[in-house]
Amino acid sequence: MVRNRKGDRRERELVNRLDEAGFAVMRAPASGSATQRELPDVLAGDGTAFYAVEAKSSSGDPIYLDGEEVEALVYFSRNFGARPKVGARFDREDWYFFHPHDLHRTDGGNYRVKKETALDEGETIADLKAAGESDAATSGVRDVLNAVKQGAISVDDAVEML
Repeated sequence: MVRNRKGDRRERELVNRLDEAGFAVMRAPASGSATQRELPDVLAGDGTAFYAVEAKSSSGDPIYLDGEEVEALVYFSRNFGARPKVGARFDREDWYFFHPHDLHRTDGGNYRVKKETALDEGETIADLKAAGESDAATSGVRDVLNAVKQGAISVDDAVEML
């Protein structure tokens, strides 16, 4: 029971941190064993980037994730239109995020995040926010190119806009 309380507390902490960074965010109240459906722990978006996050924390090293849990995260994210992320938090450290395919896969088909890997290679909340801002700029270019394709604006006008 203590373990679940700590996980719940860490998920609430993550929700608050993402909110402070400007994301609209919610903790999935039916994640984990509360439902038959596999849901991520947290959903977050800022209008340009949307994330489905499976949050894990540990006082030690490393963090292990069940292979089926990660596959369910990827499946949900694909159907929902979000980017799947595994959020890892080690005691006395910040949150770090990984795309599931960037995680180490064990021989048993599970996944592992080491503290050292999180600190060296993990994305921060600021990185998630910056990725969304980058997507917004790319989206604008895409919109201009689509307008040219549809004949709504000329190539010269598009060049000027870009």
